[in-house]
Amino acid sequence: MKTSPPTYDQLMTYTRRHFLGSTGLGLGAMALSQLGMQASTTGILGAPHHFAKVKRVIYLFQAGGPSHLETFDNKPFLKAGHGKALPKEVIGNQRLSTMSGNQSILPMAGSFTDFTKSGKAGTEISNILPYTQKIADEICVIRTMHTEAINHDPAITFFCSGNQVPGRPSMGAWASYGLGSLNNNLPSFIVLVSKNAQRDQPLYSRLWGSGFLPSEHQGVQFRSGKEPVLYLTNPEGVSPHIRRNMLDTLGKLNRDQADHELDPEVEARIAQAEMAFRMQTSVPDATDLSGESEETLNLYGPDVRSPGSYAANCLLARRLIERDVRFVQLFHQGWDQHGDVVGGISRQCQQTDQASAALIIDLKRRGLLDDTLVVWGGEFGRTAYCQGKISANNYGRDHHPRCFSIWLAGAGIKAGMSHGLTDEYGYNILDGGVHVHDLHATMLHLMGVDHEKLVYKFQGRYYRLTDVHGNIVKPILA
Repeated sequence: MKTSPPTYDQLMTYTRRHFLGSTGLGLGAMALSQLGMQASTTGILGAPHHFAKVKRVIYLFQAGGPSHLETFDNKPFLKAGHGKALPKEVIGNQRLSTMSGNQSILPMAGSFTDFTKSGKAGTEISNILPYTQKIADEICVIRTMHTEAINHDPAITFFCSGNQVPGRPSMGAWASYGLGSLNNNLPSFIVLVSKNAQRDQPLYSRLWGSGFLPSEHQGVQFRSGKEPVLYLTNPEGVSPHIRRNMLDTLGKLNRDQADHELDPEVEARIAQAEMAFRMQTSVPDATDLSGESEETLNLYGPDVRSPGSYAANCLLARRLIERDVRFVQLFHQGWDQHGDVVGGISRQCQQTDQASAALIIDLKRRGLLDDTLVVWGGEFGRTAYCQGKISANNYGRDHHPRCFSIWLAGAGIKAGMSHGLTDEYGYNILDGGVHVHDLHATMLHLMGVDHEKLVYKFQGRYYRLTDVHGNIVKPILA
């Protein structure tokens, strides 16, 4: 018998206010929380739908659209035909970007880089990713991702929230809402943005927002510098004791408002204020890399010593999930190579390759990869043809949503394999296509969640991360 989704009234009836009131804990529970004695919070589901192989997720989002043809999908046929017109039947009636759709000839662009069969399975990985080649036996490469959006903003929004239209809850927000927090002193969803990346495509805070979910589930961005979280430190002249008294008084006022208005957002406001107080001590500890060994720092590469760099953020991601942050999303911009693919993607790989591989190695040797899922990839791939003029030494690639590559590693994933097959041009999927909704469904499945049952009623309709779509990608599951 299929269980009916909970009604909005059922979801909203038993709030944190009712729990604290009915157990008689009230402010006493909050006092205990300052001593670290309160249990981690439970999500709306209460417990996972089934056994969860994954407790935590690190999503390494490569914004801009990395070219699969220079990274994970080797196409010798394309290289042999470099400069020749791409047959029209390959494109068919597919939608093209306005940046190249008006070209009379679309010349094939073969990759400038060679590929090496890596690992025991011989997974073909580009030579501009030498460190990723070394972890080939730990990752599963999906070569047949596909999406619906052809421009950056809707495509990134789609990956982050399951919909191209802004305003829906993000992946991490859904995970926090459904499963709750694993720790008491840090947010369940944290976002890191590389400071050393080229700012080609903008990133908006709505990409890690909570949408119509309660606002305590939104991602909290950690920044480089002395103040990782804005407005967290006490103003000059305000002691921790004064701050505590202020929060207690503010909490009483908020509870009076909550009792009167029954607005869940008031409860969210209380929860966020209390979390901010606890983060005054937990954040400096989590973000301080000075205790890391020289060997660990060298593993991530020289940029790790630069706060806010991709390498430093990868190491910080490990430290955060080590402290049981449920969802960490790291954004690295600069993969939008419409012109200089040779120089552009080479620089991007130089910035990210070593640290991405180091993260997997570091997680594995600490036993954290056993219950952590790592995802690497962007919002779409790049075209098999050149945008604009082509030369023997350089070329550009336009946006390509039809097929592209990502990789996954960690708990519940078959390691050392590749999934799916694209045609000899790297333009169309021949077998094993994986849609964005399928990826989301699979991620939730690994976290113990049935993606069809994690729902929220908003404006008269039940919503979920996968909307009305999504199939679990069973061939990649261990």
